[in-house]
Amino acid sequence: MGHFHAVVWLDHREAHVMHFNKEEFELERIRQHGSSHYLQHAKHLHHKSGTRTGNKAPENQAYYHEIVEALGDAQEWLIVGPGAAKLSLLKHIHRHHADHVDRVVGVETVNHPTDRQLLAHARSYFESADRMRPQTE
Repeated sequence: MGHFHAVVWLDHREAHVMHFNKEEFELERIRQHGSSHYLQHAKHLHHKSGTRTGNKAPENQAYYHEIVEALGDAQEWLIVGPGAAKLSLLKHIHRHHADHVDRVVGVETVNHPTDRQLLAHARSYFESADRMRPQTE
């Protein structure tokens, strides 16, 4: 992919991963894999009624591994989403991909943007963030 910046919007059912620069972008969509029972309730993992046992449904670590893999070699990652999935991804990165923790430059709550809105938000975010970082020559 070869872009310096990447943004991922995710919830517990799907993720939209974009690698981009000022002129172009590449988009990959990742869908949660698992049993139909899990997927049916993945939207509301905080509800104890999401499983037969009444316990909270377990996080699908393979889903988060797939997202990190899709973020690939981008050097700066912005993680956004409407609920707790973005924080679950961040925890997953800390536990399983500790060498990539420093790539995460921001975590924000963003409802359900279109892909174009997500791209515009990410470009604006990194434009502002890049101005705040020390410039090297």
